Amino acid sequence: MTGFDRRSVLKAAAAMGFSAAGFSAAAALEGLKLGPARPFSFEGLKAAAKRRAAEPYVGPPHPAPEIVGKINYEAWGKIAFDMDHALFANGPGRFPVSFFHLGMFFQKAVEMNVVEGASAREIIYDQSYFTMPDDSVAKKLPQGAGFAGLRIQEPRDGALDWRKNDWVAFLGAAYFRSIGALRQYGLSARAVALNVAVAGKPEEFPDFTKFYIDGSATGDSLTIYALLEGPSIVGACRFVMTRGKGVVMDIDQTLFLRADVTRFGLAPVTSMYWFSETKKETGIDWRPEVHDSDGLAIWSGTGERIWRPLNNPPRIMASAFGDENPRGFGLLQRDRNFDHYQDGVYYERRPSLWVEPSGKWGKGSVELVEIPTDDEIHDNIVAMWTPATPATAGSDVSLAYRLHWQADEPFPTDLARCVATRLGNGGQPGQPRPKGVRKFMVEFAGPPLANLPFGEKPEPVLWASRGTFSYIFTEAVPDDQPGHWRAQFDLTASPGIDPVEMRLFLRSGEKILSETWIFQYHPF
Repeated sequence: MTGFDRRSVLKAAAAMGFSAAGFSAAAALEGLKLGPARPFSFEGLKAAAKRRAAEPYVGPPHPAPEIVGKINYEAWGKIAFDMDHALFANGPGRFPVSFFHLGMFFQKAVEMNVVEGASAREIIYDQSYFTMPDDSVAKKLPQGAGFAGLRIQEPRDGALDWRKNDWVAFLGAAYFRSIGALRQYGLSARAVALNVAVAGKPEEFPDFTKFYIDGSATGDSLTIYALLEGPSIVGACRFVMTRGKGVVMDIDQTLFLRADVTRFGLAPVTSMYWFSETKKETGIDWRPEVHDSDGLAIWSGTGERIWRPLNNPPRIMASAFGDENPRGFGLLQRDRNFDHYQDGVYYERRPSLWVEPSGKWGKGSVELVEIPTDDEIHDNIVAMWTPATPATAGSDVSLAYRLHWQADEPFPTDLARCVATRLGNGGQPGQPRPKGVRKFMVEFAGPPLANLPFGEKPEPVLWASRGTFSYIFTEAVPDDQPGHWRAQFDLTASPGIDPVEMRLFLRSGEKILSETWIFQYHPF
């Protein structure tokens, strides 16, 4: 056959789903080099993870470190995957898959496999899959060096150019991220979080060491399996990812512990919060706000709706919100006003990420870890579920949940929501400002407030772990937005090691009008 004829035959075979050709035909069409077929199933992957958990930790390979270590950020940025070689570029999968190259910041090789029915074949790294400058040090990498990660491109039959647009990326340790309904990357998710901000123990970052890509699903979904491994854990994960208005991921995990873990974080979400309207130091930056997320939302097992604005604290802080069988939680970007950011990196479009448990998770807590930062380049926020049962060596955990990468939480409350938290000096304008007094302006908006009878004001219900309140009242925000109210109060609290924990909600008589605002204040 001529090259053109062979290409046509293979494409037709793949499109018709001939089992004799299958994905191997598609891979050949795309010029990918494959290893021999090996049996594969999710149950087999879980069994392999269990066996590995009983063996000493070895870690992923670091191929040609003397070469990979020289592929710095600039050199790595000049290496591009050639989309002609993308897996499923010509079918049968609807979503082509491309790969990230190794580099100084991604030195661990990740094995890539394509699934064909009950078997899988490794995709062998070859330099021809990438375009790079003639003098790139990456040209010295040997055949089969491996990949750093993968991306899922937009559908071939979609309105967007799939070669230029992707919607999911797995890159670095066990991190992955996706675009939301506003077509912008932002915060990340992780397979698991181990010992985040535990005194005297370093945080552990296990790696995805093997991926298995299954393009057999029809419609808007693609399935990927992954083997997770670190010194304290081995796991098998399945991701069923659906592209719609935003992205939904159904995740199944079985995790086997090699060692005890002090803070065992499941379904962790990682984001960045530097500053917002809440509190901004003079001259810290020219922009009004900089953050990927501005708050943690929780829908508790009892049905309570909680909003906790994020902090950039003076020291590492860990907050736990005890619960049983939570209905969901997530890090959200509620502020969608460009004027509040004035930036070209689209913070107003960053996705919100909501974790929806599948089944009952039992007792535990949603934990929020906030780490001080002085720049936007650091992910300093982690939200996760920590089970009440201790995570001990030899134990295993099976977990299922759904991730919603959207513009907002997928199950909105009927209550008024908190839309802003503002801090300032306490006291009254025109009068001497008392020391040690902080003024709070907490804004809520929503139908329950818009439907209040004329002349009726919502009542603020306040609580603090220490300190005293004064100058408390509510008022409609004078911006012609129906149902936009703010609660104003002063808090007097002395400086100390312990922050002040606060709670606030609005009510009218016995009727609750708003979600519960929870805030952690560090007196100055």
